[in-house]
Amino acid sequence: GAILVVSGADGPMPQTKEHILLAKQVGVPTIVVFLNKQDQVDDEELLELVELEIRDTLNEYDFPGDEIPIVSGSALLAVNKLIENPKILRNEDVWVDKIYELMDTIDNFIPTPNRNIEKSFLLAVEDVFTITGRGTVATGRVERGKLKVGDPIQIIGLKDTRETTVTGLEMFQKTLDETLAGDNVGILLRGVQKTDIERGMVLAEPNTITPHTNFEAQVYVLNKDEGGRHTPFLPGY
Repeated sequence: GAILVVSGADGPMPQTKEHILLAKQVGVPTIVVFLNKQDQVDDEELLELVELEIRDTLNEYDFPGDEIPIVSGSALLAVNKLIENPKILRNEDVWVDKIYELMDTIDNFIPTPNRNIEKSFLLAVEDVFTITGRGTVATGRVERGKLKVGDPIQIIGLKDTRETTVTGLEMFQKTLDETLAGDNVGILLRGVQKTDIERGMVLAEPNTITPHTNFEAQVYVLNKDEGGRHTPFLPGY
């Protein structure tokens, strides 16, 4: 699922349609709308008109616009209140409560996805960085399987396949013993330099992935009217 954030003061913008279209194209099944900047709208009827426009736009892209929940609030005022009082609880501030309402709506409306943890581990590398004194960390979303500290792992794609060992796992600045499918995680790799791994490579359980240099794929490219490309793809793109 996804949260679609729309300004209550401005209503749906051209990029709003692009985001909805992108969600449809990549297969996002469920959307919850957060109508932001409610504090800047004095007339409740204007907010209702924006909500109607959002629902119509969602219907245009085959989402159930009439059924999708819309929560109004102000992210900025909620954040300011949390900065002022990090221990603030429910029912102590109207804007913080709006964020709680949003999260409750997500819990109730967006089903928990089934995580494929039985298959072999696979993660597509999104970013790589170095921690001084510790080593190289590759980050990304675990596509399937599970991984523990101390497990062997292969680095595959773009360069020669090599095997190493997981020496640490971290998610949102918390150290983990194990990571599962669906997690966005950082993986500390033994004896690997930053130049050895890059975005686009994958980390996988040894001997479960075979790299290929040729493949067939079906690709949908957004056109100019959809907010996509208006120039051709050239060799080496």
